[in-house]
Amino acid sequence: MTDFSGSAQSWSLVAFFAVVTVTLLLCVMTGPDHDDLDEFYTGYRSLPPMRNGLAIAGDYISAATVLTIGGVIALCGYDGVVLALSTLLSLVLLMFLLAEPLRNTGRFTMGDALARRMPGRAVRITTCAVTIASLMPMMLVQLASTGQLLAYILGFSGSTMETGCVIGVGALMISYAAIGGMKGTALVQILKMVMLLGSGAVVTVLILRSFGWDLGALFGAASAGSGGGSAFLRSGLQFAGGPHPELDMISSQFAIVLGGACLPHVTMRMFTADSAGQVRRAMSWAVSSVALFVAIITVVAVGAAALVGRAGLTAADPRGHTAYLLGSRAALGPHLSRAETLLFTTVTTAIFLTLLASVAGMILACANSLAHDVFGSRDKPLAPRREMGLARVCAVVVGLPAILLASLVQDRSLQPLATVSFCLGASAIAPALVYSLFWRRYTRTGLLCTLIGGSVTVLLLMPGTRLVSGTPMAAFPDVDFNWFPFTTTGLVSIPVGFAFGWLGTMLSGRRSLDRQRKEYEALEGRILAGPERRIK
Repeated sequence: MTDFSGSAQSWSLVAFFAVVTVTLLLCVMTGPDHDDLDEFYTGYRSLPPMRNGLAIAGDYISAATVLTIGGVIALCGYDGVVLALSTLLSLVLLMFLLAEPLRNTGRFTMGDALARRMPGRAVRITTCAVTIASLMPMMLVQLASTGQLLAYILGFSGSTMETGCVIGVGALMISYAAIGGMKGTALVQILKMVMLLGSGAVVTVLILRSFGWDLGALFGAASAGSGGGSAFLRSGLQFAGGPHPELDMISSQFAIVLGGACLPHVTMRMFTADSAGQVRRAMSWAVSSVALFVAIITVVAVGAAALVGRAGLTAADPRGHTAYLLGSRAALGPHLSRAETLLFTTVTTAIFLTLLASVAGMILACANSLAHDVFGSRDKPLAPRREMGLARVCAVVVGLPAILLASLVQDRSLQPLATVSFCLGASAIAPALVYSLFWRRYTRTGLLCTLIGGSVTVLLLMPGTRLVSGTPMAAFPDVDFNWFPFTTTGLVSIPVGFAFGWLGTMLSGRRSLDRQRKEYEALEGRILAGPERRIK
C-alpha cells in the first residue's frame, strides 16, 4: 500500500514539471516591472488579508515542518502532537505580541524595525549576519530534504541523482526569489497552501472514515503499530534516551514557540500589510490555516503509524520523514483508481510546492537583508535600480553556497541544522525584537549584545548536544563529543540571550539610558498604534 511505482510515480513526475512551469510563469508575470523598491520588497502591500495570510502561513509551514513533525508524530505520538501545537502557539504569539509593532516600525527588513530606534550600520550589519546565520541551516535542511524526497517519490537511486535534484531545485529557488520578489514568492506560497490544505483535508477524511470516524480507534491502532505501546499516547517517548527527558522537552518547546515565528522569512511578511488592521486580519487567516494544517498532519501521521507501522516507516526513512506521504498513500488502499491517483498526485505536488516555496522565501529574506541593510544603508544611499539589481545578485550569492552545502550534508542527519535555526530565532532574534519594541531604556549596546551573545551561545552549545554526536541518529554517529545534557539549547540560550540584552543596556551608562527612554517615548505612538493617517 506504500508502493510509489506505476501510474502514481509517472503522474507525480508530470505534476512536478507542470508545477515548475506554472510557478516560474507566475513569478515572471507578477515580478516587479519597474525599479521600485516597494514593489520588489513588499509587492506594494497590495495583497488582500486572506491572500497575505495564506502567504504568511506558507512561509511558516516549511518542508521541515511537514516532514519532521509528521515523522515525530508517527514515531513518538503524544510528543509529536505537542510539537505540532507548539508551532501553532508560536504563530499565535507573533499575532498578538509582535505582528502590529513590527509592521508599524519596519519597512522592508528586520533591520529596518530594529534600526528604527537605534540607527547605525553596526545594528544593520549585525542583524543581517544573524538573519543569514538563522536561515542558512534551515535552507540546507529544505534543499537536502528535497533531494531525498524527490529521489524517493520519482524512483531515483544513488547520491548522484539526489545531488542533481538538490542543484536543480536550488536553481529554481534562486530564480523565484530573484525574478518574482515578494509578490511572486507570495503567489507561490498561496498556491502551495491551497493544495496542501485541500489535498490533506481529503486524505484526513479518508483516514477517519477507514476507522469509523472514531479517533480512539485510530490512536489505539497507531499505538499498536508504533511499537511503543501505551508510551505512544504519553509524554516522553521522543526524548527517552536522554538524561533529562522532561527538561529536554521543555527546552525544545521553548525554542519552537519563541523561535519559529521570529525567523526573518516569517517576520518580513509583516511588512507587506498596508495597515495595522490589515496585518491583524492577515494573521487571523494565517493562524486559522496553520491550525487546520496541524489537525491534518496529526491525523495523517497517526494514520501512517496505524496503517503502515513503525517498521514500514523506518524502512523508508529512519527518522520517519516520509510519514506524511506514506500515510496519504496508505489511506487510498492497495490499488489506485484514476481519481485516487489524481488525489495522490495532488499530495505529492503539494509537497513539491512546499519544498520549492520554503527555500525561495528564505533566500529572499537573506538577499533583501544583504542588499538593503548592508549595502543600501551606507552614507551614500544606492539608487533604487541599483539596489534592486543588487538584491537579485544577493539571491545568487546566498543560494549558491546553500546548494553546495546541502549537497555535502544530505547523507547526514539534518535535525541539528533545523534546531540551530529555531534556537537562534528564540535566543537572539526574539529577545532583540521584544526589547526593542517594548523596553524604553533598551540601548544600541544592549541590542548588539543580545544579537551577538544569544547567537554565540547557541553556536557554542549546539555541537555538544545529542543531535550532533553520541547517538545512532546523530549527525556524526561514529564519534561522541556529547557534553550538553539537552537536545536543544533553548533552556540555557534563551535566558542568556535576554540576560545579554539587559546587561548590555545596564552597562551603557545613565545618559544613554535616559536618551533611549526619551527616544522611545517619541516613537511609542508609532510602535504601538502605527503612523498617523492624514484625514483627507
